[in-house]
Amino acid sequence: MKKETDLGFHAYIRGIILIGFALLILAFIITGNIRYYIAVNMMPFIYFATGVFLLLGVVQIIRSTSKGQEEELLCDCGTDHSMEGSPVTKLLIYSIFIAPIVLGFVLPDKVLDSTVAQNRGIQYGSGILTKPTAQVSEEGSQTSRAEAYLNDPDGYMESLESETSSSDEFSTEEFYTEEGFNSYYDEMAQELLAEERIVVTEENYLDIMTVLDLHLDRFVGKEIHIVGFVYREPDFEDNQLVVARFGMTCCVADASVYGTMIETTEATAYENDTWVNVVGTIDKTMYNDFHIPLIQLDTINEVPEPDTPYVFPSFGI
Repeated sequence: MKKETDLGFHAYIRGIILIGFALLILAFIITGNIRYYIAVNMMPFIYFATGVFLLLGVVQIIRSTSKGQEEELLCDCGTDHSMEGSPVTKLLIYSIFIAPIVLGFVLPDKVLDSTVAQNRGIQYGSGILTKPTAQVSEEGSQTSRAEAYLNDPDGYMESLESETSSSDEFSTEEFYTEEGFNSYYDEMAQELLAEERIVVTEENYLDIMTVLDLHLDRFVGKEIHIVGFVYREPDFEDNQLVVARFGMTCCVADASVYGTMIETTEATAYENDTWVNVVGTIDKTMYNDFHIPLIQLDTINEVPEPDTPYVFPSFGI
Protein backbone atom coordinates (compact mmCIF):
# COMPACT_ATOMS: atom_id res chain seq x y z
CA MET A 1 0.00 0.00 0.00
CA LYS A 2 2.86 2.38 0.78
CA LYS A 3 4.37 1.78 -2.66
CA GLU A 4 0.99 2.41 -4.32
CA THR A 5 0.58 5.64 -2.36
CA ASP A 6 4.12 6.69 -3.30
CA LEU A 7 3.49 6.02 -6.99
CA GLY A 8 0.23 7.93 -6.83
CA PHE A 9 1.93 10.91 -5.22
CA HIS A 10 4.67 11.02 -7.86
CA ALA A 11 2.10 10.72 -10.65
CA TYR A 12 0.25 13.67 -9.13
CA ILE A 13 3.43 15.79 -8.99
CA ARG A 14 4.27 14.90 -12.59
CA GLY A 15 0.79 15.89 -13.64
CA ILE A 16 1.18 19.27 -11.93
CA ILE A 17 4.51 19.81 -13.70
CA LEU A 18 3.01 18.99 -17.10
CA ILE A 19 0.10 21.37 -16.49
CA GLY A 20 2.60 23.99 -15.30
CA PHE A 21 4.48 23.80 -18.61
CA ALA A 22 1.19 24.04 -20.51
CA LEU A 23 0.13 27.12 -18.54
CA LEU A 24 3.55 28.76 -19.03
CA ILE A 25 3.38 28.30 -22.81
CA LEU A 26 -0.24 29.48 -22.80
CA ALA A 27 0.80 32.62 -20.90
CA PHE A 28 3.50 33.32 -23.50
CA ILE A 29 0.94 32.90 -26.28
CA ILE A 30 -1.68 35.15 -24.66
CA THR A 31 0.78 37.93 -23.81
CA GLY A 32 2.49 37.68 -27.20
CA ASN A 33 5.89 37.17 -25.56
CA ILE A 34 6.22 33.85 -27.34
CA ARG A 35 7.61 35.95 -30.23
CA TYR A 36 10.82 36.41 -28.22
CA TYR A 37 11.53 32.68 -28.25
CA ILE A 38 9.88 30.92 -31.19
CA ALA A 39 9.74 31.58 -34.93
CA VAL A 40 6.27 32.17 -36.32
CA ASN A 41 6.42 29.08 -38.53
CA MET A 42 6.84 26.95 -35.38
CA MET A 43 3.60 28.13 -33.75
CA PRO A 44 1.47 25.15 -34.88
CA PHE A 45 3.89 22.86 -33.00
CA ILE A 46 3.63 25.10 -29.94
CA TYR A 47 -0.18 24.88 -29.96
CA PHE A 48 0.05 21.11 -30.31
CA ALA A 49 2.61 20.79 -27.49
CA THR A 50 0.47 22.94 -25.18
CA GLY A 51 -2.55 20.73 -25.75
CA VAL A 52 -0.56 17.53 -25.25
CA PHE A 53 1.06 18.77 -22.01
CA LEU A 54 -2.32 19.81 -20.64
CA LEU A 55 -3.98 16.54 -21.60
CA LEU A 56 -1.19 14.35 -20.17
CA GLY A 57 -1.11 16.41 -16.97
CA VAL A 58 -4.86 16.00 -16.41
CA VAL A 59 -4.62 12.26 -17.11
CA GLN A 60 -1.80 11.87 -14.59
CA ILE A 61 -3.74 13.71 -11.89
CA ILE A 62 -6.92 11.71 -12.53
CA ARG A 63 -5.01 8.42 -12.37
CA SER A 64 -3.30 9.44 -9.14
CA THR A 65 -6.43 10.57 -7.29
CA SER A 66 -9.21 8.29 -8.53
CA LYS A 67 -10.31 5.56 -6.17
CA GLY A 68 -9.25 2.10 -7.21
CA GLN A 69 -6.81 3.42 -9.82
CA GLU A 70 -3.67 2.85 -7.77
CA GLU A 71 -3.15 -0.60 -9.27
CA GLU A 72 -2.97 0.98 -12.75
CA LEU A 73 0.20 2.70 -11.65
CA LEU A 74 1.82 -0.65 -10.83
CA CYS A 75 3.39 -2.87 -13.46
CA ASP A 76 3.20 -6.68 -13.74
CA CYS A 77 6.58 -6.92 -15.48
CA GLY A 78 8.34 -7.68 -12.21
CA THR A 79 10.40 -4.48 -12.29
CA ASP A 80 10.16 -1.82 -9.62
CA HIS A 81 9.38 1.47 -11.40
CA SER A 82 9.14 3.59 -8.27
CA MET A 83 11.50 6.57 -7.95
CA GLU A 84 14.61 5.58 -6.06
CA GLY A 85 16.74 7.76 -3.84
CA SER A 86 16.39 9.87 -0.73
CA PRO A 87 13.76 12.62 -0.39
CA VAL A 88 16.48 15.21 -1.10
CA THR A 89 17.44 13.43 -4.35
CA LYS A 90 13.81 13.29 -5.45
CA LEU A 91 13.38 16.97 -4.62
CA LEU A 92 16.42 17.89 -6.70
CA ILE A 93 15.15 15.86 -9.66
CA TYR A 94 11.75 17.56 -9.59
CA SER A 95 13.43 20.94 -9.12
CA ILE A 96 15.07 20.54 -12.54
CA PHE A 97 11.59 20.62 -14.10
CA ILE A 98 9.93 23.05 -11.71
CA ALA A 99 12.64 25.74 -11.91
CA PRO A 100 12.05 26.57 -15.61
CA ILE A 101 8.33 26.98 -14.95
CA VAL A 102 8.88 29.33 -12.00
CA LEU A 103 11.59 31.32 -13.80
CA GLY A 104 9.42 31.55 -16.91
CA PHE A 105 6.68 33.29 -14.92
CA VAL A 106 9.01 35.45 -12.81
CA LEU A 107 11.80 36.64 -15.12
CA PRO A 108 11.03 39.49 -17.55
CA ASP A 109 10.90 38.75 -21.27
CA LYS A 110 13.43 40.67 -23.33
CA VAL A 111 14.37 40.83 -26.98
CA LEU A 112 17.93 39.87 -27.93
CA ASP A 113 20.21 42.91 -28.04
CA SER A 114 23.70 44.11 -28.95
CA THR A 115 25.38 42.21 -26.12
CA VAL A 116 24.22 38.96 -27.71
CA ALA A 117 25.23 40.27 -31.13
CA GLN A 118 28.74 40.93 -29.83
CA ASN A 119 29.08 37.36 -28.57
CA ARG A 120 27.64 35.67 -31.65
CA GLY A 121 29.13 37.96 -34.26
CA ILE A 122 27.24 39.88 -36.92
CA GLN A 123 26.76 38.83 -40.53
CA TYR A 124 26.66 41.65 -43.05
CA GLY A 125 23.87 41.46 -45.61
CA SER A 126 22.36 37.98 -45.64
CA GLY A 127 25.59 36.34 -44.47
CA ILE A 128 25.98 34.06 -47.51
CA LEU A 129 29.15 35.79 -48.69
CA THR A 130 30.68 36.77 -45.35
CA LYS A 131 31.47 35.20 -42.03
CA PRO A 132 30.19 36.40 -38.63
CA THR A 133 32.61 38.99 -37.29
CA ALA A 134 33.21 36.97 -34.11
CA GLN A 135 34.34 34.04 -36.26
CA VAL A 136 36.60 36.29 -38.30
CA SER A 137 38.26 37.61 -35.16
CA GLU A 138 38.69 34.09 -33.75
CA GLU A 139 40.41 32.91 -36.92
CA GLY A 140 42.77 35.90 -36.93
CA SER A 141 45.85 35.87 -34.75
CA GLN A 142 46.45 38.28 -31.91
CA THR A 143 49.15 40.00 -33.92
CA SER A 144 48.65 42.44 -36.76
CA ARG A 145 49.49 41.61 -40.38
CA ALA A 146 52.71 43.59 -40.07
CA GLU A 147 53.79 41.63 -37.01
CA ALA A 148 52.89 38.36 -38.73
CA TYR A 149 55.11 39.31 -41.67
CA LEU A 150 58.01 40.25 -39.38
CA ASN A 151 57.71 37.01 -37.44
CA ASP A 152 57.61 34.76 -40.52
CA PRO A 153 57.95 36.58 -43.87
CA ASP A 154 57.94 33.45 -46.04
CA GLY A 155 55.03 31.84 -44.24
CA TYR A 156 53.02 35.06 -44.34
CA MET A 157 53.55 35.51 -48.11
CA GLU A 158 52.57 31.91 -48.79
CA SER A 159 49.35 32.27 -46.78
CA LEU A 160 48.59 35.59 -48.52
CA GLU A 161 49.05 34.02 -51.97
CA SER A 162 46.80 31.14 -50.94
CA GLU A 163 44.05 33.53 -49.79
CA THR A 164 44.33 35.59 -52.98
CA SER A 165 44.17 32.50 -55.16
CA SER A 166 41.06 31.17 -53.40
CA SER A 167 39.32 34.55 -53.55
CA ASP A 168 40.02 34.85 -57.30
CA GLU A 169 38.43 31.46 -57.90
CA PHE A 170 35.34 32.37 -55.90
CA SER A 171 32.36 33.93 -57.61
CA THR A 172 28.92 34.85 -56.36
CA GLU A 173 27.28 32.73 -59.05
CA GLU A 174 29.12 29.63 -57.84
CA PHE A 175 28.19 30.13 -54.20
CA TYR A 176 24.73 28.69 -54.73
CA THR A 177 24.46 26.62 -57.90
CA GLU A 178 20.89 25.41 -57.59
CA GLU A 179 18.79 26.73 -60.43
CA GLY A 180 15.79 27.38 -58.19
CA PHE A 181 17.81 29.58 -55.85
CA ASN A 182 19.29 31.69 -58.64
CA SER A 183 16.03 32.13 -60.55
CA TYR A 184 14.12 33.06 -57.37
CA TYR A 185 16.49 35.90 -56.49
CA ASP A 186 16.98 36.96 -60.12
CA GLU A 187 13.23 37.51 -60.39
CA MET A 188 13.15 39.34 -57.07
CA ALA A 189 16.03 41.57 -58.18
CA GLN A 190 14.10 42.53 -61.32
CA GLU A 191 11.01 43.37 -59.25
CA LEU A 192 12.99 45.49 -56.78
CA LEU A 193 14.82 47.36 -59.53
CA ALA A 194 11.47 48.26 -61.08
CA GLU A 195 10.26 49.86 -57.84
CA GLU A 196 10.94 53.48 -56.96
CA ARG A 197 12.46 52.57 -53.59
CA ILE A 198 13.27 49.41 -51.61
CA VAL A 199 11.24 49.05 -48.41
CA VAL A 200 12.68 46.37 -46.11
CA THR A 201 10.11 44.70 -43.82
CA GLU A 202 10.16 41.82 -41.36
CA GLU A 203 8.78 39.52 -44.06
CA ASN A 204 11.26 40.34 -46.85
CA TYR A 205 14.33 41.33 -44.80
CA LEU A 206 16.51 38.28 -45.47
CA ASP A 207 15.35 37.99 -49.07
CA ILE A 208 16.33 41.59 -49.82
CA MET A 209 19.67 41.19 -48.03
CA THR A 210 20.35 38.11 -50.18
CA VAL A 211 19.44 39.99 -53.36
CA LEU A 212 21.86 42.78 -52.39
CA ASP A 213 24.62 40.25 -51.77
CA LEU A 214 24.10 38.60 -55.15
CA HIS A 215 23.43 41.73 -57.24
CA LEU A 216 24.96 44.57 -55.22
CA ASP A 217 26.42 46.45 -58.21
CA ARG A 218 22.97 46.67 -59.83
CA PHE A 219 21.47 48.34 -56.75
CA VAL A 220 24.11 50.98 -56.09
CA GLY A 221 22.33 54.35 -56.03
CA LYS A 222 18.92 52.83 -55.20
CA GLU A 223 16.94 54.34 -52.31
CA ILE A 224 16.28 52.01 -49.37
CA HIS A 225 14.14 52.16 -46.21
CA ILE A 226 15.08 49.87 -43.32
CA VAL A 227 14.33 49.50 -39.59
CA GLY A 228 16.67 47.90 -37.06
CA PHE A 229 18.60 48.37 -33.84
CA VAL A 230 21.92 50.19 -33.64
CA TYR A 231 25.05 48.12 -33.20
CA ARG A 232 28.77 48.89 -33.43
CA GLU A 233 31.84 46.73 -33.86
CA PRO A 234 34.80 47.57 -31.59
CA ASP A 235 36.90 48.70 -34.57
CA PHE A 236 34.27 51.04 -36.04
CA GLU A 237 35.06 54.67 -36.79
CA ASP A 238 32.97 57.40 -35.12
CA ASN A 239 30.90 57.81 -38.27
CA GLN A 240 30.03 54.12 -38.62
CA LEU A 241 27.18 52.05 -37.21
CA VAL A 242 25.13 49.03 -38.19
CA VAL A 243 21.37 48.74 -38.43
CA ALA A 244 20.79 45.11 -37.44
CA ARG A 245 18.08 42.52 -36.91
CA PHE A 246 18.13 39.07 -35.36
CA GLY A 247 17.05 36.37 -37.79
CA MET A 248 15.42 33.24 -36.41
CA THR A 249 14.74 29.94 -38.20
CA CYS A 250 13.32 27.82 -35.38
CA CYS A 251 13.84 29.36 -31.97
CA VAL A 252 15.99 31.85 -30.10
CA ALA A 253 18.82 29.29 -29.81
CA ASP A 254 19.57 29.50 -33.54
CA ALA A 255 19.16 33.28 -33.86
CA SER A 256 21.80 35.05 -35.97
CA VAL A 257 22.51 38.75 -36.37
CA TYR A 258 22.20 40.39 -39.80
CA GLY A 259 23.28 43.98 -40.26
CA THR A 260 23.77 46.73 -42.82
CA MET A 261 26.61 49.23 -42.53
CA ILE A 262 25.80 52.96 -42.37
CA GLU A 263 28.20 55.88 -42.50
CA THR A 264 26.98 59.22 -41.15
CA THR A 265 28.20 62.11 -39.03
CA GLU A 266 25.14 61.51 -36.81
CA ALA A 267 26.34 58.04 -35.77
CA THR A 268 27.46 59.09 -32.28
CA ALA A 269 23.98 60.42 -31.48
CA TYR A 270 22.51 56.91 -31.33
CA GLU A 271 23.45 54.40 -28.65
CA ASN A 272 23.55 50.65 -29.14
CA ASP A 273 20.13 48.93 -29.07
CA THR A 274 18.32 52.10 -30.15
CA TRP A 275 15.69 51.21 -32.76
CA VAL A 276 15.87 53.48 -35.78
CA ASN A 277 14.17 53.97 -39.13
CA VAL A 278 16.76 54.67 -41.82
CA VAL A 279 16.32 56.14 -45.29
CA GLY A 280 19.35 56.27 -47.53
CA THR A 281 21.04 55.29 -50.76
CA ILE A 282 22.66 51.92 -51.39
CA ASP A 283 26.41 51.91 -51.91
CA LYS A 284 29.13 49.34 -51.28
CA THR A 285 32.29 49.17 -49.20
CA MET A 286 34.94 46.73 -48.00
CA TYR A 287 34.95 45.31 -44.47
CA ASN A 288 37.07 42.37 -43.26
CA ASP A 289 38.10 41.77 -46.89
CA PHE A 290 34.48 41.36 -48.04
CA HIS A 291 32.37 43.57 -50.28
CA ILE A 292 29.27 44.50 -48.26
CA PRO A 293 26.29 46.82 -48.79
CA LEU A 294 26.63 50.33 -47.39
CA ILE A 295 23.83 52.85 -46.84
CA GLN A 296 24.70 56.48 -47.49
CA LEU A 297 22.35 58.11 -44.99
CA ASP A 298 19.63 60.57 -45.91
CA THR A 299 17.51 60.52 -42.73
CA ILE A 300 17.50 58.54 -39.49
CA ASN A 301 14.78 58.62 -36.83
CA GLU A 302 14.43 56.84 -33.51
CA VAL A 303 11.37 54.53 -33.43
CA PRO A 304 9.80 52.15 -30.87
CA GLU A 305 10.75 48.48 -30.89
CA PRO A 306 8.62 46.72 -33.54
CA ASP A 307 5.91 44.27 -32.56
CA THR A 308 7.97 41.63 -34.40
CA PRO A 309 11.61 42.40 -33.53
CA TYR A 310 13.01 39.33 -35.28
CA VAL A 311 13.07 38.46 -38.99
CA PHE A 312 12.54 35.04 -40.51
CA PRO A 313 13.82 33.23 -43.60
CA SER A 314 11.62 32.81 -46.63
CA PHE A 315 10.60 29.30 -47.60
CA GLY A 316 9.24 30.31 -51.00
CA ILE A 317 12.28 29.19 -53.00
